[in-house]
Amino acid sequence: MAYTPDKPKLPETSDELRARIPGWGADLDPRDRPAVPREQFDPTFSGAHWEFPERQPELWPRERSIEHAFLTPVFGTSCPPKGLSGKIRRYSYARYSEARAAHWLLLLASDRVDAVESTLRSFVSRRPDNPVTETGVLADGPRGERRADKGHHLLDPVIVAAPWVLGAGLAYALIRRLVRQ
Repeated sequence: MAYTPDKPKLPETSDELRARIPGWGADLDPRDRPAVPREQFDPTFSGAHWEFPERQPELWPRERSIEHAFLTPVFGTSCPPKGLSGKIRRYSYARYSEARAAHWLLLLASDRVDAVESTLRSFVSRRPDNPVTETGVLADGPRGERRADKGHHLLDPVIVAAPWVLGAGLAYALIRRLVRQ
């Protein structure tokens, strides 16, 4: 069982592994380890002071891997899933195993959707994004000698400007539709 101090059983015994893999378990015997005089070897001592760790309270439904029977005892709470990106993220965790590429591709897509959502959210805030200062263009200096990532300079305007151009295009189309009605 996950998150308990019990050591999981090996699929093969140590003797089978040693016979199959040359050099496997060279330090398995505690007497062969350099730290043995100081090391207190107790195979029954796991180091954990719990049978099952105390669980962090789940304040809202968190996404969890389908490989796990329950949510991990400790999890992050700084960026709760929200909006369309949160729905994509929850779908990825609910539908696909972590071993599937679809799981990770959906998480990457949700990250990009979150970036667009954040940019669009900044348009309606009192402090919208400032692409000039946020890209670090002003840190380039007069000849651009101080930056180590000069190879990205050609793509930076496209990556930074795309959400702004998309937002402006959507706003223009919305205003145009409202004016025609």
